[in-house]
Amino acid sequence: MKFLALLYAQPQNEPQYNTPEWDEMIQEFMTLTELYKNKGVFIAGEGLQDASTATSIKVRANQSELHDGPFAETKEQLGGFYLLDCKDLEEALMYAAKIPVAKWGTVEVRPVAEY
Repeated sequence: MKFLALLYAQPQNEPQYNTPEWDEMIQEFMTLTELYKNKGVFIAGEGLQDASTATSIKVRANQSELHDGPFAETKEQLGGFYLLDCKDLEEALMYAAKIPVAKWGTVEVRPVAEY
């Protein structure tokens, strides 16, 4: 069963770029990704650029409306994801708890709808 782990954090709470803490966090992500691959649960995973680089689109009356930034104003911003193949929610949550962002942000785990 596929699960999407969405990584949310407030930018001011995460390690700052180009610091020893940042390097440590990146190493944690690389080690975790290797663990996921070795356990056979890794499908995909990526970090996202800052929310200020986002463009949102809506189509109303067949007209596209573009807006800079994310759709919703929230304190926490979506910063990345992992797509995992796990036997059940319990296993997905066990792997999601290992994601470094869980220490200062939120990891939302959702089953993928298969049609």
